[in-house]
Amino acid sequence: MAEMDLVAEFPQPAGAARWAEVMARFAARLGAQGRRVVLVTSGGTKVPLEARPVRFLDNFSSGRRGATSAEAFLAAGYAVLFLYRARSAFPFAHRFPPQTWLSALRPTSPANSGLLSLEVEEKTLPGFAAALRSYQQAAAAGTFLAVEFTTLADYLHLLQAAAQALNPLGSSAMFYLAAAVSDFYVPVSEMPEHKIQSSGGPLQITMKMVPKMLSPLVKDWAPKAFVISFKLETNPSIVIDRARNALEIYRHQVVVANILESRRSFVVIVTKDSETKLLLSEEEIEKGMEIEEKIVDDLQSRHTAFIQGKN
Repeated sequence: MAEMDLVAEFPQPAGAARWAEVMARFAARLGAQGRRVVLVTSGGTKVPLEARPVRFLDNFSSGRRGATSAEAFLAAGYAVLFLYRARSAFPFAHRFPPQTWLSALRPTSPANSGLLSLEVEEKTLPGFAAALRSYQQAAAAGTFLAVEFTTLADYLHLLQAAAQALNPLGSSAMFYLAAAVSDFYVPVSEMPEHKIQSSGGPLQITMKMVPKMLSPLVKDWAPKAFVISFKLETNPSIVIDRARNALEIYRHQVVVANILESRRSFVVIVTKDSETKLLLSEEEIEKGMEIEEKIVDDLQSRHTAFIQGKN
């Protein structure tokens, strides 16, 4: 889809131009340092059914895979541009939902006026201090930038802006497209202006297919980058074929194939000439290891080979 078509079908959201500038500066600064930069997309996209929306179509994605992967990429030395759904899982914080720390943290008497001190028993929030330190280190180093989206239109415009920001980095840029992007949408021109009334009886909606942004990303927006997409299925017998079909159509480098029920412990890394199975053992699961650690470790090696091949 051409740029003008994107704007016509999905009006540019407020703030998109400002975030485009922020992402461009982030990528340029890290690129000048010779650092690899990965765009991690995460969470699901919301599709409004009305122009002044009350009702939406959504999906089950929590953003856990994207958030956990962002942590692993930072640990591997990448700078991370994290494009995520509002209120979805966030790196270093998603393991500690409010209900865990609201009961664990206790205010203490402030030593100075205006200063709030909190204390907690380490055993009640295991790993909290390490996660906090890791996040603050990335923030202080300027290697992590989080950009928020909510709707499908937000995501598509910000994805294009992010791709254009990373394009100058060439093969040092990686795209890790873990967001669960909607396949269907209602065009703005066909939306009712106001809330759909239930008094009208059963609801019938005709939706259009969302154009696949992977094609312009690979061909036009960042043609020298290392690109990974994801293929989630419920039928194990078709997932590899579907992954290979995506590689053939879009000509990118990797598809991470996974099945809904086993996605947290087993994936297959599919390239044009290989299939690599990554599996967490029971022992690794007991130790708290995440499958995303293995995914990122595998992709880091492939990215290195990709860069060397380009050079």
